[in-house]
Amino acid sequence: MSPSPVVEGEVPYEIPGSSKSPKTWYKVVGDLHTPPLILLHGGPGAGHEYMTPMIDIYEKYNIPVILYDQIGCGRSTRFPEKNGDDSFWTFDLFVKELENLVAHLKLHELGFHMLGQSWGGMLGATYAAQKPKGLKSLILASAPASIPLYAAGCRYLLSQLPEDVRTVIEECEKKGDFESPEYEAASIQFYSRHLCRLDPFPQPLMESLGHLQEEPSAYVTMQGPSEFTIVGNFKDWEGWKEAHNIDVPALLINGEYDEVRDACVEPWFCTIRRIRWVTIEDASHANHFEKRERFMDLCGDFLREG
Repeated sequence: MSPSPVVEGEVPYEIPGSSKSPKTWYKVVGDLHTPPLILLHGGPGAGHEYMTPMIDIYEKYNIPVILYDQIGCGRSTRFPEKNGDDSFWTFDLFVKELENLVAHLKLHELGFHMLGQSWGGMLGATYAAQKPKGLKSLILASAPASIPLYAAGCRYLLSQLPEDVRTVIEECEKKGDFESPEYEAASIQFYSRHLCRLDPFPQPLMESLGHLQEEPSAYVTMQGPSEFTIVGNFKDWEGWKEAHNIDVPALLINGEYDEVRDACVEPWFCTIRRIRWVTIEDASHANHFEKRERFMDLCGDFLREG
């Protein structure tokens, strides 16, 4: 098989009031002769690396894929000086960046699909609710429809951990101690059950987690110090309330042991008019690694049908 055609580039992204000249880095795998699948990574701030398995969709279904690093992480312009700045790290910042990328690649005319994983699904649903020209379908992979419901689900999952682990997490949260070795070790107990059940974690996932450690400004400001301590500026977000405006076919995926539990994705299913929901057995949040073939077949068949 001949190597997949790959093009990398940068798109200038003007941010009012910024003293920098921000750019969004992207990679296109495949030829943009047919509508591509844009991949929206999680975090915010995790970067594109852990989404690279999605290149399977191009290789098996001949659907071009576009990866990009959202502003603030990876190979796109970073803003560590904006850590804690609620007025900077907003949904609007990322929606406008996505629109800027779509326009740059002339996808409004060609057409495009979107797959958003975790935070990326929240971003994708927000953008889809604006009914952008050319959008053909939406895949929401382990994407909360409600952060309050997500937080409640995490609290339940924490309650199922061994008592000594729970105690460490609770005491560290009370003290605001989110960087101690004890807190990190306890957090791993949660992550190994509900973030990724593979041991060791796949290298692309480790690279993305590394981005969150290296430059956490977006994540800490919007989410908080961990996957289960949600105190950032999107803590009250209820994205499903605008989902009735999504008028393209949608596929909803989560895992049996996902930190994004059924209760916090169900509002998508109840609100989006044309939607299918699949829960992948024996999988968690990183179900596209854990059950890779199953995940890619679900997405590929859905996109081909559309």
